[in-house]
Amino acid sequence: MNEYEFTGKTVEDATEEGLKALGLAREEADVVVLEEGKKGLFKSVKAKVKISKKRTDGERARDFLEGLFPLLNITATEELEEDEEHTKINVIASNSYSVIGHRGEILDALQVLAGAVANIGREEYKRVVVDCENYREKREETLRRLANKLAEKAVRMGRKLSLEPMSPYERRVIHAALADSTEVKTQSEGKEPARYIVVIPNNLRPGSDKFDRRGGKGGYNRDNRNFNRDRGPYNKERGGFNRDRYNKEGRNFNRDKEGKPYERRERRERPANPRPAAKRTPYFGTYLGNSNDIKKEDNAEE
Repeated sequence: MNEYEFTGKTVEDATEEGLKALGLAREEADVVVLEEGKKGLFKSVKAKVKISKKRTDGERARDFLEGLFPLLNITATEELEEDEEHTKINVIASNSYSVIGHRGEILDALQVLAGAVANIGREEYKRVVVDCENYREKREETLRRLANKLAEKAVRMGRKLSLEPMSPYERRVIHAALADSTEVKTQSEGKEPARYIVVIPNNLRPGSDKFDRRGGKGGYNRDNRNFNRDRGPYNKERGGFNRDRYNKEGRNFNRDKEGKPYERRERRERPANPRPAAKRTPYFGTYLGNSNDIKKEDNAEE
């Protein structure tokens, strides 16, 4: 950004001289007054102003990022694409991960800051998009595939499925991907920053909403009898609970080779302890004395 300083007897004189030298109209320039100018009996101080070409909203955001990257030890350049409706800043960096971060966390933070700078003094908010190596488009395509896959699974299982917490931008992509679906609907639940999307099928089975699974295995089954219907003692084909266990060769652990149950062995009674426990005087709080004092008291009682 090019800034120039001009002086004059008054602020108005300095401003007119600067606009004339730069060939700018008053509405095309940003004027900052550095010195008002004073008249004295022995010495007068001239007025001083700083004039620069007025920047657009996108240019202010781009200049902000340009000054921010050195503070973050990031070497990058910025390309601005701006019109009346859209503003996009494409960042080109030697290390793209330092700009994108884990699942776009750093990129989202840069976009929020750039949007705040671009909308200073505006009555209507103008969205600013900050991208790096076309990450936004690739991430949106991944989210759309995920949304369609999860919708098919929710319809097939007849139960609600929820995604992991996402940013508002990514949640909008999921909502938009399934907005025209006639089989499922979506809604956001939870509070920021752990707010997530729930995919609800139209063929939702009764009672299945009590055990919301985030696309994984496990949980109560429809019979509501076992935590995982693939494992555990309950076997519907055998008519109920089956307490017999089998090894890899198919042999029952509870029966011998001929199929007869093993005889139960009598439990051996443990002999009584011939030496009774020593009696100790109960006390409360922390003991601050010597442990030998307790031994002496025990011997005296015996």
